[in-house]
Amino acid sequence: MTTQVTVRLDDANMDFIDQLVTERKVRSRADAVNRALNRERRRLAAERDAEIYSRTEPDPDMQAIAEWASANPTILDD
Repeated sequence: MTTQVTVRLDDANMDFIDQLVTERKVRSRADAVNRALNRERRRLAAERDAEIYSRTEPDPDMQAIAEWASANPTILDD
């Protein structure tokens, strides 16, 4: 489901979005906004998770996974 909304963006952000569309890095202005919001939602979730992990005792298994993940970064497709 989608909902159409009207938002006001400054000229620099609109120029950036239009450049992404022109360069075919996104399909549309809406796609650019949705991707940005999805990234922000993932970032906030990761920030929350990091806060939770910082308050817990170290887990050797999780440490091994974290070391592997930091050595093998993955680019997520939005």
